[in-house]
Amino acid sequence: MAGEDWSQAVDQLADSAGASEDLEAFLDGMAGLGATVTSRSTGTRVECAVTLGRRKRPTTIGGSSDQAMLLAGIDQELEQGPGIDAWESGRSILLDDAGASPQWGDHCGAMNAAGLRSALAVPLELDQDCKAVLNFFASAPGAFTRQAVADALAFAAVAGKALRVSIRITALGESVGDLEAALRSRSMIDTACGVIIFQNRCTHDEAFAILRKASNDRNQKLRDLARNLLDGMGTKDHRQARN
Repeated sequence: MAGEDWSQAVDQLADSAGASEDLEAFLDGMAGLGATVTSRSTGTRVECAVTLGRRKRPTTIGGSSDQAMLLAGIDQELEQGPGIDAWESGRSILLDDAGASPQWGDHCGAMNAAGLRSALAVPLELDQDCKAVLNFFASAPGAFTRQAVADALAFAAVAGKALRVSIRITALGESVGDLEAALRSRSMIDTACGVIIFQNRCTHDEAFAILRKASNDRNQKLRDLARNLLDGMGTKDHRQARN
């Protein structure tokens, strides 16, 4: 690719990473840009999907098209294909012709059914506890030449940096959301303890012990038991906590 094209790609990714608070939207945009970059490099239409895994979060897939996202999802379900091998090995994997390859039979069958013949999977360098792979698909066999692979790797290096920023922004928002949820949960539990104190003329520690024992006996989460208790009482504090 020309230097001007790379400059535009870098600027677009940087702007998107800093501006988007929606990680899925960022992944879609990144995949769309990846498809544009590799289409120019190969001289044929290329579709792109990105698969992202984060600790304690569900796998997220973004794509330049529904077809690309579907194929990346099929890889995950089948647990086979270039994307899975790149995910597990941390190395780029090239599928030159799905119609002739002896590997990944079910994956190649899905590609052939979709009218796609070649694929390239490139892992992204991310922070610890995160993994991502760019999956490129083309309708022509042998579409990913040495130069096209080099361009895809260069794009992946830029994309990885931008994705790291986007993940950190998203994680910060999620942390704030988790904290707010924990505070709401704590408020419900404290209010439920207040009800128990009033009913049993006991201390806060004794009320919490009663609530915890009931939670264990019923195999129910403490916050859910507190919510049920407050629902039954119709307390003002609980109504405010749920709003």
